[in-house]
Amino acid sequence: MLYTPPWHLTNGLMMTLYVALRVSQKWENFTVEPEPIYQEHIFIGANGVPIFGKYAIPANAKGTIVGTYGITGDLDNQWFLKILGRKAFAKGYAVVLFDWRAHGKTAELSPTLTSDGIYEGEDFIHIADTAKKIGCPSPFWLTGYSLGGQLALWGINAGETISNWGSDLAITSTDIAGVAVICPSVDSNRSLTYLVKDELGRFLEKAIARELKKLARSMAKMHPKAIDRKAVERANSIWGFDHELTIAKLGFSTVEEYYDASCPLYFMPHIQKPTFILYAQDDPMFDPSIVADLEKIAQSNPAIKLMVTKYGGHVGYVSSKKCQHQYGDHDRWWAWNRFFEWIESS
Repeated sequence: MLYTPPWHLTNGLMMTLYVALRVSQKWENFTVEPEPIYQEHIFIGANGVPIFGKYAIPANAKGTIVGTYGITGDLDNQWFLKILGRKAFAKGYAVVLFDWRAHGKTAELSPTLTSDGIYEGEDFIHIADTAKKIGCPSPFWLTGYSLGGQLALWGINAGETISNWGSDLAITSTDIAGVAVICPSVDSNRSLTYLVKDELGRFLEKAIARELKKLARSMAKMHPKAIDRKAVERANSIWGFDHELTIAKLGFSTVEEYYDASCPLYFMPHIQKPTFILYAQDDPMFDPSIVADLEKIAQSNPAIKLMVTKYGGHVGYVSSKKCQHQYGDHDRWWAWNRFFEWIESS
């Protein structure tokens, strides 16, 4: 069986825009599971960075899912992540969701900026370590979508090597079960170059850049000694955000060098824990040539299950009625349904 969208969403850009502009406003109408009652917690990530999160633990939880979102947003407005939380809790999993570095309430707690996985990978493991201490049971599954998928891949990379860097943690590598990601960013250099090649791509890039600028302005207001307001105003693109605000603090001389260092494609051939990657060929955000690289890596690494679909757009995957019937899904959230199907068969 293959994923099939409604007939009018067989174009990746249309799917992406429809989900962002329409589905985001009415997603609760198509979601069966109720919202868990979350408890808030301030976790401590890599290098002592405070990270805001929330967790919910059902009775007799059979494991824990730790997740975050993409390049912009926060826990309050990331509806796609909220669907994950609802489904996880309803299926008997504890769930931990968090605002990653420089996002949401985490941005209020610290002026630390993003690193696109270099430190967020260890953040995932630190969060799982604390979550276990407060009652979330093993095994832990890591997840994210879009840029959050890249962070989660870094998380599994960190989870496999806890003994090398996490001697102060109570959690061990055996507690980390695996990772599952939806439409992950895996090569920012290539995809950003691809994105700005045409007018529609530039439209998407500018929309994201505006949100990043809002985020940066907010952080400069909250942390005026740490964030340069003039640099924020000069940052008018995704590349510009990283050029003006990110790379120097991470020790990189160019944005390209930074993107190369944070690219998961280099370590993915060596991942040993179960890894599920859902990726759409018509994703308008990423260079199509990346599909071949993912397929090559998956073919040589049995730990990776790669599911490449013809349709889906960027974190879209709204399924048609026929598709729902074929898979036995009770809702239209095809990607999360495959996520849980994979976890429970691993």
